[in-house]
Amino acid sequence: MSQDRPASVKAAVWLTLALVALSGVMALLSIIFRDDLMEAWESGRPDASSLKPPAIAPVAAVMLVVVALLALVILEFFRSQHGWARWALTGNVVLMALGTCATLRIGPPALFVVLSVVGLVLQVAIVVALWHRDTSAYLRESRRAGDLPAAS
Repeated sequence: MSQDRPASVKAAVWLTLALVALSGVMALLSIIFRDDLMEAWESGRPDASSLKPPAIAPVAAVMLVVVALLALVILEFFRSQHGWARWALTGNVVLMALGTCATLRIGPPALFVVLSVVGLVLQVAIVVALWHRDTSAYLRESRRAGDLPAAS
């Protein structure tokens, strides 16, 4: 395994770590600003009084634990040049992007909008870095070094 990683691989790793950190900050802020998020959800909903409001803070905490920690585990396989990890990490980042879009859909306070947009930019940058030509060459290098193909 080569210790000389291309810039695109390093970028994918650091950007993923930044996204996990941002997810942690947003989960913490969703607990701190729970009432503001509930008001944002209720505003513009004429049926808000007849519906049970969603539990935003627990969902954010569970999403952090499951999705962000999964990203960290997959990231280690990616750093070890396992090609399948790029697909898994891409899927995980897309899942996080869907969660980010769901956050924006309720019309959250301005702080959450700004952090969500930063998150979306990070997510796009991660996918670009994961599928960069240098990343592909880096992952192919491991196959030449004697890795078994995934189908074996």
